[in-house]
Amino acid sequence: MPHLGLVTVVVRDYDEAIAHYRDALGFELREDTPRGDGSRWVVVAPPGSRETALLLARATTEDQRARVGDQTGGRVGWFLTTDDFDRDHARMTAAGVTFLEPPRREPYGTVAVFSDLYGNRWDLIQPADA
Repeated sequence: MPHLGLVTVVVRDYDEAIAHYRDALGFELREDTPRGDGSRWVVVAPPGSRETALLLARATTEDQRARVGDQTGGRVGWFLTTDDFDRDHARMTAAGVTFLEPPRREPYGTVAVFSDLYGNRWDLIQPADA
């Protein structure tokens, strides 16, 4: 059965992106392989994630650099699901993650929008049934 394996996030620099996703968001570095042409195959994922991960791809053209931090036109583009909103919100806040709004309760769960290192918008969400 097919599944979504990787989603690309265009980044300015591999090492600063790895540090942010690992240290601030708590992701695991799954792979960091040089490709021989100066690029690297860098994969990060939330701990325990079995299917979808992020491929951190360094911008190499002016068009790509212009999209770093605004890959979805200002909309929330990624949804980080948790089983304990309060724990993860507190950990991320302590690690310097910028939340753009206070947590709110919605019929579908508890949610707050945050931005990554580059300004891409994410939801931290605990589904109502979790």
